[in-house]
Amino acid sequence: MTTGFPERFTGSFTQQDPIPEAGIAAALEVLRHGRLHRYNTLPGEISQTALLEQEFAALTGARYALAVASGGYALGCALRAVGVKPGDKVLTNAFTLAPVPGAIASLGAVPVFVEVTDSLTIDLDDLAAKLGEARVLMLSHMRGHLCDMDRLMQICDAAGVTVIEDCAHTMGAAWNGVPSGRHGAIGCYSTQTYKHANSGEGGFLVTDDAETAARAVMLSGSYMLYERHLAAPPPEVFERIKYDTPNVSGRMDNLRAAILRPQLQALPVQVRRWNERYKVIEEGLRAAPGLAIVERPAQESIVGSSIQMLLPGWDAPQVQEVLHRCAERGVELKWFGAPDPIAFTSRYDSWRYAPSEPLPQTDRILAGLIDMRLPLSFSLEDCALIARIIRAEVSAVFQQA
Repeated sequence: MTTGFPERFTGSFTQQDPIPEAGIAAALEVLRHGRLHRYNTLPGEISQTALLEQEFAALTGARYALAVASGGYALGCALRAVGVKPGDKVLTNAFTLAPVPGAIASLGAVPVFVEVTDSLTIDLDDLAAKLGEARVLMLSHMRGHLCDMDRLMQICDAAGVTVIEDCAHTMGAAWNGVPSGRHGAIGCYSTQTYKHANSGEGGFLVTDDAETAARAVMLSGSYMLYERHLAAPPPEVFERIKYDTPNVSGRMDNLRAAILRPQLQALPVQVRRWNERYKVIEEGLRAAPGLAIVERPAQESIVGSSIQMLLPGWDAPQVQEVLHRCAERGVELKWFGAPDPIAFTSRYDSWRYAPSEPLPQTDRILAGLIDMRLPLSFSLEDCALIARIIRAEVSAVFQQA
C-alpha cells in the first residue's frame, strides 16, 4: 500500500458538463406547450426533432438523418433497414460493448467476432479471413479508436459486405478528414449521458441511401407521417417500402431534441476540450515503466473522452492491485480483463446469448487493458494529477513484480 501523504484526486468520474442554457430554455418551452411527441405539431410548426435531424445531417455531411430513442436502437434499426434476418451472421469486433452484439442477437442474427489489435481496432487480416461468413459488418469504433477505414472499406466493398458503423464513441471524430459514420452504408450514434452529446438516452442514424433511410424512418414508428421529416427522402421513396416495413417504435421526442440542438452546435469546441485533457494524460503516462499507451495514427482525428492504457504481460492479481491502489487515491479505472462483467466492461466470451470461439489475440490484449473516462468537468490540472497517480501506482506494482 502507499505510505505517507500521497496526492489524491477528489473529483468525480461521472459528473457531466451542465446542459447549455439555450437547451434548458428550449426544453422549458417544450414543457410549457406540452407537445413532446415529435409528430404532435401545430399547423406550420416544425418539431424540435425534425430540426435536430436536419442539423445532424449537416454536421456529418449525410444526406439523411434520423433521431431515435437510443444508440442501441439505432444499431438494431440499421440492421433491419439493410435486411438482416433471423439466422443471418453479422461480423463485429470482439472488443466492443454489450449493446453491439445485443443488437445483432435481438434480431435473431448471430454475431461472428473478429480479433482486435494492440491498437484496440478491428484486426483487418482476421476480418478479411472471415468476410465470407456474412454479408454485413457492424463495425464498433470502440472507445473512440478508428481503424484504417480506407483499407477496411476496400476489403469490404470487394467482398460485397455492407458496413454499419457504431459511432457511439466517435461523434466528432474522423479518418483522413471523413467524419466517423460516413465511410460505411450507415452510421449510428449515441447521445446517452456519457457520450459526446447528452440527452440521457438517445441516438442518431445517418445514411446517403434513400431506401435505407426510408426504411429506418418507417421502422422507427412514423405512422405514415414521414413528410414531417426534414432530413428524409422524398415521399415517392416511402411509397415503395411503406407497406412491407414493420413499426418497431423507437422515436426521439422533442424534449431530448431541444436539449441536444445547442450541444451539437458546441461539439467542435467540446472536442477540443476533450483532446486537451487526453493529451495531458497521455503525456503524463508516456514511457511509464510497465505501461503502454495506445499510439494514435496521424490519419485519425480523435475525440478523447476516454483513454485506454495497456499493462502487457501482467497477471490478474497485479492488474487488480493497480486498480485498488489507484482507487484509494481517488482514480477510478476500469478493466476489460475481468472474468465477470462489471459495469460496462464485459467481454465477448461473457455474452452467452452470442456464442463465440476463443480469440487468443483479443484475450491477450483485454487481459491488460485499462480504461478511464475523461469528463469535461476535469481541469487540465486534474488530468496532470491523475496521470501522476496512475504512473506512480503502476510503477510501484511493476517494481514489486
